Parts: sequence; C-alpha cells; structure tokens
Amino acid sequence: MVPSERLDQIIQRFQFLEASMAEPGADIAALGKEYSDLRPVVEQIEAYRALQAEIAEAEEMLADAEMKALAEEELPALRARLPEAEAELQLALLPKDAADSRPALIEIRPGTGGEEAALFAGDLLRMYQRYAETRGWRTEMLEESATELGGIKEAVMRVAGENVFARLKFESGVHRVQRVPETESGGRIHTSAATVAVLPEAGDVDIEINPQDIRIDTMRASGAGGQHVNTTDSAVRITHEPSGIVVTSSEKSQHRNREIAMQVLKTRLFDLERQKAQDARSASRAEQVGSGDRSERIRTYNFPQGRMTDHRINLTLYKLDAVMAGDLDEIIDELTADHQAALLAEMER
Repeated sequence: MVPSERLDQIIQRFQFLEASMAEPGADIAALGKEYSDLRPVVEQIEAYRALQAEIAEAEEMLADAEMKALAEEELPALRARLPEAEAELQLALLPKDAADSRPALIEIRPGTGGEEAALFAGDLLRMYQRYAETRGWRTEMLEESATELGGIKEAVMRVAGENVFARLKFESGVHRVQRVPETESGGRIHTSAATVAVLPEAGDVDIEINPQDIRIDTMRASGAGGQHVNTTDSAVRITHEPSGIVVTSSEKSQHRNREIAMQVLKTRLFDLERQKAQDARSASRAEQVGSGDRSERIRTYNFPQGRMTDHRINLTLYKLDAVMAGDLDEIIDELTADHQAALLAEMER
C-alpha cells in the first residue's frame, strides 16, 4: 500500500495551494489547475483514512464487554470495504498524463486497399464525429480531401471538450476492415485498412517555432470543378525543415489556412517531443497499452459477422453497427482500465 508519508505530502501540498489561492494577488490560473487536479486525490485519501479510522474504532470496541457484540457485527462489513478503497486510492494516485484534458487532432488516412480503404477512412471519420456528438464535444474539420466515390484521401479534425485526449488517445493505430466493397460484383470479402493518429493539441507555450526553420508555399486550392475551383493561391503548405514535417491547409481564406497549418504543425511537433520523452521513459513501448504506435494494427471491423475486435485487449463485441454509429464508450473504458492496470503493475515492481 502507499506509504502514509506520501499521502501526508499530497494533503499538505493541497492545503498550501488552497491557502495560496486565498492570498491577495494570487495567480489563480497557475495555482488552480494543480489544485483541481489534487482535489479528487485528496477526497479519496480522506475517504480511505476515514474507513481506516472506523475499523480501528470498532477494533477498540472489542475490548469493551458492552460494545463487543456491536463491534463484531460491524467489523466484517468495514474490513470488506477496505480492499476496494485501497484500489480506488491507488487509481487516484496513478501518474496523470498532462495532455489528457487537452483538445485533440484526429488525423485519418487510407492505408492498403485502394478506394475501399478511402471509403473506410470516411466511415471512421463519421464514427468519431458521432462519438464526439454523444459526448457533447465540439468538432472542426481542419482538412478534408475527398475521393470521387465519397471516401477520403486525408482528414484532420479538431475535437474540443472535457477530457478529449484522455478518451481518444488509444485510437491511434491501424484500423482494419473486412467487408464486401460496394464496387465488388462477385460478393468477395476484401480486407483493407486506414490509419488513425490522435494528437494532443499544442498550446502556444508548448512549441516555439523558429521562422527560419519553416518554408511557406502558397498554391491554388483544388476543388470540385466548375465554379467551385479556387482561382486564387489561397492554399498553404508549410514545411518544417529540421523535422521534415509538411502540413497543408486548403480552405478559402489564405489567412485562415496559415493559422490552421501552423496549429497542426505545432501539434505534430509537440507530439514528436512527447513520443521522444515516452521512448526515454520506457525501454519497451510495445508492452504498454495505447502506446500510440501508428504502425500497430489495433482493431478489426468485420462487417459480415457484425464483429469488432480490439487486438490489444482481446475484446470482441458483436455490435458493429452501434460501434460505427459512435458507440465507443465500452471499448474506450476497457482500454483505459487495461492501461491503468499496467500502470499499477509498474508501481508495484
């Protein structure tokens, strides 16, 4: 179990923050984030210690002839609650990912499978849009390039709301689909894939880009033809020379395109730094659930059987229609629980 000294330190830190916030001229914004993060931890510590105190009080009552019967009646129930309280406290003390509360960028691209992969990429995009809608999150398409049959060549969507990255971060990887394509006349099942990358959005203070490190090109945006074709050089492509990252945005406004492209570039560079830090902390990222390795096949969507299988946790659900309609909470909850179990195992080593 967690040493009592560590629990005392957490409570003392919480009390210090509470007192500091009450002082004139206090930087509430700077102190408030840590204070709000610690509050549920402190509440869990207090609940755990209150239960310990009840058990100790009941044990003392055993020595009192008049109270012994009552104590013997209460003690089993109190002791039975202790393992659950300890488990909840350990979960509360797990290291938090500082990016969990951030908005996220979801990048979706077709993989192997030609036009069918592009159609599936479009299905995944709609799946995440519907899931965001059920959570009350806000979505904004930053980049979307469509194929003639309605699939997508590339999509970048920003999602903002409560704990967005925490809920979506395990979606990064290769998503595989098995189904009969609309273009298949022989009824044969095809296998194709799409890649999903979920990145925590970078803030202005996270990444500073040297203007000398980037090259900005403007070009004519592609359109659907006819009057919709953009006749001005409004599309923007930014190349970050040191990393080789290239970002494009092709909305109607060149000014807006620069804003979007710079934000996506900052987010990708921020993600690059996070990946480097994670690699340094862990000698074997492959052992971690939700490591974010985008070359890893994480999930299969089998349409003939109505089955979705997440290969990381061997979870199979026979409700594919609901999943594609945005019903992702069960999958995400299981992935989160598995990740927490891995972290707890690490703490106990």
